[in-house]
Amino acid sequence: MAGGANLAGLRGHNAALVLALLRRAGLRGEPGPGRGELAEATGLTPQAVSKITARLVAEGLVAEAGRGASTGGKPRTLLRLVPEAGHAVGAQLDRDELRVVRVDLLGRVVAEWRGPLDFGAGPELVVAAVTDTVIRACAAGTPWGVGVAAPGPLDHRTGVLGRVTGYPGWEGYPLREVLAERLGLPVVVDKDTNAGAAAGGAGPGSGSSVYVHVGTGLGAGLRLGGAVYRGSGSGAGEFGHQVLLLDGPPCRCGARGCAEVLCLDAVARGDFVRAARVLGEAAANLVALLDVDRVQLGGRVVAAAPEVFVEGVRTVLAARALGRAPAVVERAPGGVAEGAAELVLAPYFGQA
Repeated sequence: MAGGANLAGLRGHNAALVLALLRRAGLRGEPGPGRGELAEATGLTPQAVSKITARLVAEGLVAEAGRGASTGGKPRTLLRLVPEAGHAVGAQLDRDELRVVRVDLLGRVVAEWRGPLDFGAGPELVVAAVTDTVIRACAAGTPWGVGVAAPGPLDHRTGVLGRVTGYPGWEGYPLREVLAERLGLPVVVDKDTNAGAAAGGAGPGSGSSVYVHVGTGLGAGLRLGGAVYRGSGSGAGEFGHQVLLLDGPPCRCGARGCAEVLCLDAVARGDFVRAARVLGEAAANLVALLDVDRVQLGGRVVAAAPEVFVEGVRTVLAARALGRAPAVVERAPGGVAEGAAELVLAPYFGQA
């Protein structure tokens, strides 16, 4: 493993608490805490923190970061997470594109690969392309694992795909099992929208938010109480197929007037203002239902006109806030591939 990290030693709850605090400081660009501050923040004894940090320093995951200001006694030794001590790989399987990233322990992209992908060509050809690209990403050192974001629906627990709209040949395909066997690495598979929500949680702060993805389809990932919410059957977030217009245009899911077909039809006409309004109405339904305080927008369509989409969605949410403070609307802080890598890293920092 990169940096000589003993992954078995990271699985302890207490070590994850310490690493999470060090990571949070690193993400904020702040000086790392000292051992006393770690003990206070985690509720662990100073002796326990000293043992944990000594092991993490020996494994190369944590390093000293200078001295803090003296408060009358001996200046405390500050600690920091060593970002380059480990890596994860994230892969986004879009309907027409493959993007793979290698990230460090702060979730920062250190290498990226991108190329065309025909998701409709079927599992064998797609898995071959993913395997080849991930192997290239592993050339710089063995990662802690590989996160794969794919179109849903799928079962996050088993990594088996469901009936992906427009791609019936994928139903029942054990994507996680096949990739893990071919790569010889731990593999996590989740919906692309859940990966997008996970990317939003990689930064400082927590709370409840919705990640809305606009690309070749329309979907959402939910982050409730600081954790990705998948629902009892891993099916939460099928945002694009809520009906906004009775007897509207037919959607590829079989219904009529879905948010997805209304939004993407407007995009196809080049009417991003209209597309943003549709997106805002759909997002407002979700905000009202779940009482989330933040909406993050991502995907290639949003990237083509970010200001239009952010302002359009913000305007609709403000109009439908029902006297309450409207949810914050912003561009997503990370991409889906980055979020897929975060799904690998999160458990080592005590996050879901």
